Amino acid sequence: MPGTLRRLDGLETAARLESVGRVESVGDGIAHVSGLPDVRVDELLLFPGGVAGLAMDLDDRIGCVLLGDAAAVMAGGTVHGTGTVLRVPVGDGLMGRVIDPLGNPLDDGPPLEAERWEPVERPAPTIAERAAVSEPLLTGTAVIDAMFPLGRGQRELLIGDRATGKTAIAVDAILNQTDDDVFCVYVAVGQKASGVRAAIEAVRQGGAAARTLFVVAAADSAPGLQWLAPYAGFTMAEHFRDSGRHALVIVDDLSKHAAVHRQLSLLLRRPPGREAYPGDVFYLHSRLLERAAKLSPARGGGSLTALPIAETQGGNLSAYIPTNLISITDGQVCLDAKLFYEGQKPAVDIGRSVSRVGGKAQPPVLRALAEPLRLDYAQFLELEVFTRFGGLVDERTRKAVAHGQRMRVLLAQRHLSPRPLAVQAAQLLALADGTLDGMPLEAIPRFQAALAGLVAARPPKIGESLDDATKTALRDLIAQAAAQAAAGLGGETGGEMP
Repeated sequence: MPGTLRRLDGLETAARLESVGRVESVGDGIAHVSGLPDVRVDELLLFPGGVAGLAMDLDDRIGCVLLGDAAAVMAGGTVHGTGTVLRVPVGDGLMGRVIDPLGNPLDDGPPLEAERWEPVERPAPTIAERAAVSEPLLTGTAVIDAMFPLGRGQRELLIGDRATGKTAIAVDAILNQTDDDVFCVYVAVGQKASGVRAAIEAVRQGGAAARTLFVVAAADSAPGLQWLAPYAGFTMAEHFRDSGRHALVIVDDLSKHAAVHRQLSLLLRRPPGREAYPGDVFYLHSRLLERAAKLSPARGGGSLTALPIAETQGGNLSAYIPTNLISITDGQVCLDAKLFYEGQKPAVDIGRSVSRVGGKAQPPVLRALAEPLRLDYAQFLELEVFTRFGGLVDERTRKAVAHGQRMRVLLAQRHLSPRPLAVQAAQLLALADGTLDGMPLEAIPRFQAALAGLVAARPPKIGESLDDATKTALRDLIAQAAAQAAAGLGGETGGEMP
């Protein structure tokens, strides 16, 4: 009896008010509940079996998006209001892990080490809290870094038809940050598990896994988890931005995210609009991508760069979701299916690609060497079409076409082979000096391989400008690589072409 009294003495006797409702119906990832008059929009609700949900529609019956297995939720069951919004774990301890949008591990690693839990929906930085984009973020893809450069804090859209290399460019961008101070978050939305697995393995084999977090809501995940994934990924990446560091977040892809939003909205009986999307689909993505920013020195000077991916149908950039995303972002890299099937990789359509703010952040060496590149390449494409008719061309046109062909070979690049800044600068200098003009096209890959090997063995110091010392160091490497290519030794000396 005394022991029982001691146990009772420690009990809380204060009354607690619980918000408990009833599940009216459930199906297709949506539940309608009643009896919760004080629930707010985006409030976290708890269902039997540990299934969470988000209150999305406040009507006579509350429309709730389930964030788990709907089979565990039955009509007539109870639902509890929490009075709080959904939070996800953030912290350095998440790096290298594969998790779902709720922070549950999907790999075989130990329990997550979260520093704190932050709301999934967070306001974007205000105008006063932002700074101009001024620092480069190199992707390792030569055609992008030269013609459509990115800056830290920018939002650049990767857009193109299915299977044209969008994810490949994104993965290469992650691999190119291994020697930099950029933390990466890769968010997979509605992707096939095999494709997500391939991306994870590529990052691991490239040595970038320790600085990369994978947030996965695959095609077989609950629609609510797929809807939540981009917001959770941004919250986890903002941890680094807000602590004065730099982060890169990739969302693969927002077209599937918009489709899931349409599915959930139709199930919630929201009025459909163009292409059956609800009226808030623009706000869905604008409030997400506005969270990417370069912060002012007063806020620590950190940055969050966004590389969202979108899929087109038949190269149609004027469809609803592509036009929305193009208007929200600071530029786009368009990938063309025709170029891809012709063997041009990466299949970047330079005529429809643009970077609106990254040029100010481009490394001075690349800016000096790449300034005429885009115009020269565009003129080459026009001349090449003209020469295909078989008519006579003058010597000037013939030289311009030959130079353009070498430019195209130089910018070709295999997947999982990001190019360092020094290699890109050396290759562009060789092009500008005319070193490649007298070189057969089939010898250029050997030249590139030899040059990459020489740069790796003796990295030149790339300064703030393309001064005489930098040119001399690069030209010395170019001359050696050209000699090796002419002798047919590039493959043995420098390895495979990057």
